[in-house]
Amino acid sequence: MRHLNQVELGRRWNLSPRTLENLRWKRKGPPYLKLGGRVVYPLDDVETYERANKHLPDDGKR
Repeated sequence: MRHLNQVELGRRWNLSPRTLENLRWKRKGPPYLKLGGRVVYPLDDVETYERANKHLPDDGKR
């Protein structure tokens, strides 16, 4: 199973590691693991989170 550390996920989403820390503190964002004091995000969970939070553009028909 592939994992991303918070620097890698930050690059993927263009967020700082500090912002990811804040999301974890607020219990938001994708699931993560703490392994030996390090935080890692399983790639499968990151991709699931991205799909679940995908928004489609408004078609302007409202």
